[in-house]
Amino acid sequence: MHPDEVDVPTTLVRRLVDEQFPAWRDRALEPLPGRGTVNAVFALTGGDEDLVVRLPLRPEAADALDAERAAAREVLGRTRFATPEVVAAGEPGHGYPFGWTVLRLLPGTPADQVDTAGSVGLVGDLAEFVRGVRTLPLRGRRFAGTGRGGDLHRHDAWVAECLQRSESLFDVPAARELWSRFRALPHVSADVVTHGDLVPGNLLLDGAGRLTAVLDVGGLGPADPALDLVAGWHLFDRPAREVFRTACGGEELDWVRGQAWAFVQAVGLVWYYLDSHPGMSSLGARTLARVLADPLV
Repeated sequence: MHPDEVDVPTTLVRRLVDEQFPAWRDRALEPLPGRGTVNAVFALTGGDEDLVVRLPLRPEAADALDAERAAAREVLGRTRFATPEVVAAGEPGHGYPFGWTVLRLLPGTPADQVDTAGSVGLVGDLAEFVRGVRTLPLRGRRFAGTGRGGDLHRHDAWVAECLQRSESLFDVPAARELWSRFRALPHVSADVVTHGDLVPGNLLLDGAGRLTAVLDVGGLGPADPALDLVAGWHLFDRPAREVFRTACGGEELDWVRGQAWAFVQAVGLVWYYLDSHPGMSSLGARTLARVLADPLV
């Protein structure tokens, strides 16, 4: 999926697990395809509790490993929804250059495998999670990154590259015109703690389509409160989005900026994952279509 990713075959993971955690040698190990874009994810099953082995594919993911583990500890148990729980920390070995993590395997079906467009029950669950994460203490932290969550106009170069690469994939002139309005939106609301990546693949649902767990909490931290509102555009049709909007609360501008952040994420997913991860590319195309069909600026 990425030009700088390392190869992580099952045989390598088996050797790492068996050598560093011999008590788990008898457990079955199998890849969980589609569960990550910057991590290789494997299920380790057959014991008292099923586990997940999560190994960074790229240097930037490896560099964030300590922060990811800290974020998992910060959010664990702070809402009624399950979140990743660190069980063990692995070390580089057998040619694999990064640290890695073992977590408890959380049950549920990823929301990208379910039609969530009109799921009002999921709307309420997800809004509850967003509000719950916002109550986590900032402890003096403020957004200081270069990714999504700060000032929209700082993403001009990325959006321009995405549009240049997407001429045959969607209505680029309409997207370019819309971005000219999104990028000018003021950043007024104070930072809160956000999850940072509420895409469907990070949400696990039960058989009734209700939220049971939220994955990939490595982006947890201070950001624009509009950032987690991207979920409304990734997951829901317009009537369900309106329910989500009301349930999340916040200022009118937050909701508009949430659409803008959804645009920033979606416009990159379409072309970047077109061949390597069609599901992510399709998510971007669907989200972008919703944004272009219902622009709020």
